[in-house]
Amino acid sequence: MKKIISTPDAPAPIGPYNQAVLTGNTLYISGQIPMDSVSGELISGDIRKETKKSMENLAAILKAAGATFENVVKATIFVKDMHQFSQINEVYGAYFSEETAPARETVEVSNLPKFVNVEISMIAIV
Repeated sequence: MKKIISTPDAPAPIGPYNQAVLTGNTLYISGQIPMDSVSGELISGDIRKETKKSMENLAAILKAAGATFENVVKATIFVKDMHQFSQINEVYGAYFSEETAPARETVEVSNLPKFVNVEISMIAIV
C-alpha cells in the first residue's frame, strides 16, 4: 500500500508525479528544485541559495511525512556544473551530521527541469 505525501510548503509537482510516496516505512521524495512554493518563482544566480531552497523544499516534505533529515538514508544530487560541487556540498552538508549522513551520489547532467542548476531527491525511513 502506498500513501501520497503532499504539502503546500514545497512546490507542487510540474508533471504526473507526487512530491513523495510512502510505502511501508520507506519514503521516496521526488527531486526538488530551487522553486518557491508560494510564488512559483525559481531561485537562481547563486548556487548556494539554489541548494538551500532545494533543501528547504525537501525539509518541508520530510516534515509532512513526520520525518527529518535524520531519517534520510539516500540522497541524489543532480547538478548542471560539477565545478559548483564544493559550494553545493557546503550547503547540503549543513543539514546532516557526518556520523549519520546518508549515502549519496552526485551526478552532472546537461539539463534539469526548468533549466535549474541543482535538483536533489531523497529516500528516508520513517
